[in-house]
Amino acid sequence: MNAIDHPLVAAYLDSVARETPGLPAERRAELLADLREHIEVSDARDDAGIRAVLAELGDPRTVAASALAEEGTTSPAPVADGPRPAGPLAGRQAARIVAALPTLGGLLLLGSPYAGAAVLAVGLALLWKSPLWDARHKRIATATSVAVPVLLLLGGLFLAGGGIGPVELLLIGAFSVGLPAAGALVLMRALRA
Repeated sequence: MNAIDHPLVAAYLDSVARETPGLPAERRAELLADLREHIEVSDARDDAGIRAVLAELGDPRTVAASALAEEGTTSPAPVADGPRPAGPLAGRQAARIVAALPTLGGLLLLGSPYAGAAVLAVGLALLWKSPLWDARHKRIATATSVAVPVLLLLGGLFLAGGGIGPVELLLIGAFSVGLPAAGALVLMRALRA
């Protein structure tokens, strides 16, 4: 097993990411990349070696506090020995849900325009509040999500006179699912990076 794939490393990097919500997205990505690189070049392959490398790097809160101090931002108040409170956008599971909401909205738009629009609106609001993605990824996801209702509206206007056949229905379905899925894929890849 490669050191970077070890569960201890994943937990360590997640802790550093959770401790640095005040860092700009580029700086956080740079910090995590530096930590990954340090771990990857180590010769650690077993639990003991990986623990030693992580101990050498320091406690995730200390690493995060140093990075925040370099940026001139302050960290949130530390929580004394216990689980950290989970906000609405905390954790990878919540991030995956936020990334998938535009795709779900695209599917719902086909059957229920109101439900689809509501899911899209909630998904985009959560996306733009999340510190996990930078503005570029948020714009891509927004564009691919908003393209669905626009395409459905335009398709309805242009095809209303001539009727909608099976080919048009297939195209509408493909775009309604494909575009938001592409946006969700961009968000998921950015989340892994």
